[in-house]
Amino acid sequence: MTDRTRHDEITHSRAGDVFVNPVTGERAVIVCGTADSTDGSLSVHLFVAPGGAVAAEHYHPQLVERFRVLSGHLAVSVEGRRSHMGPGDELSIPPGVIHDWWNAGETEAEVLVEVTPGRRFELMVGSLFGLARDGKVNAKGMPNLLQLAVMASEFDDTVRFVKPSPIVQKLLFAVLAPLGRLLGYRPYYAEYLVPAEHIEPERSVLDMVRSHHAAPRTALA
Repeated sequence: MTDRTRHDEITHSRAGDVFVNPVTGERAVIVCGTADSTDGSLSVHLFVAPGGAVAAEHYHPQLVERFRVLSGHLAVSVEGRRSHMGPGDELSIPPGVIHDWWNAGETEAEVLVEVTPGRRFELMVGSLFGLARDGKVNAKGMPNLLQLAVMASEFDDTVRFVKPSPIVQKLLFAVLAPLGRLLGYRPYYAEYLVPAEHIEPERSVLDMVRSHHAAPRTALA
């Protein structure tokens, strides 16, 4: 049985679950988890500390990621074009679009993030957050090369990093991923998908997510 067929045995996220990444400065409160949604999406109230940032520039081959800034400011890079987002600003990232983001302000930023589909995304990100809490990532939130190779090979349909180049990654990970698995590295970790804390999501954010799911979906530009 492959990892891709086993992962449904692992805990699905639920509203109120809290996950923290002390390295990237992110605190994620699940508003609508994959156990709650009817379409497999994942909605997160994300708190980003000043200087906090996603681990690396990347793109998603098969999923859509949507951002809505609730407070504070984000700097974003989309296909190399930089801009700033403030309260009320929204951004939708279709599959295959290279992007990066970070907290550009001096105060905590709050962002509503929706990922569709969300299941494999939460397995990967939840595991990265857990590795960070255990001190197993570098200053940018990335694990060692063997762990990265195992995760990247498993989640090549979910996220791909821009550097190194795709051909280098393909060759390097093809060699390192089997070695990493032999040494005990796993693509995701069930223990990291169990939240350490559970709180009630903010009512205003919960209502925002509910109204969005109740509204008719429009095609992305």
